[in-house]
Amino acid sequence: MQKGSLYAHIAGKQELLYETMLVGARAFHAALDELPERAPATERIRLALRAHLRLVADQLDVATVFVREWRSLDAERRDEILAERRRYEERIRALFREGREGSELRTDLDENAAALLFLSAANWAYTWLHPGEDTDAVADAFFGLLVDGMRGYDTPV
Repeated sequence: MQKGSLYAHIAGKQELLYETMLVGARAFHAALDELPERAPATERIRLALRAHLRLVADQLDVATVFVREWRSLDAERRDEILAERRRYEERIRALFREGREGSELRTDLDENAAALLFLSAANWAYTWLHPGEDTDAVADAFFGLLVDGMRGYDTPV
């Protein structure tokens, strides 16, 4: 395909960027849609982290664009993509909220901070994931740190 041939299929760079963003948003939401509804909240958090990292690894180009390039969209499209990003963030936050309210997680958990920590680690995976890396193992290690903390049970306060 020649450079100019692409524009026979799309209206321009903005449309291509926007369509790539939509693919990313749909993929991340679809992964959450697949979580088992009856599973405990903490298990759904673990599975959401696995799904997120797997998506980043499997669609590295789309994930990179979704995380980094939204600022390059025109105002109307940027607002739409930001709304999808916020909706995804709220869905992650809701998992932590449900875990707190269901006594699976500590009662003083700040679900906003927990969701931001989850998303910060998972979204930047495009910068350090290696081809063929076992994303489930990475997700499970992150989950252990996120849910169980970093201080050992015998560590003095």
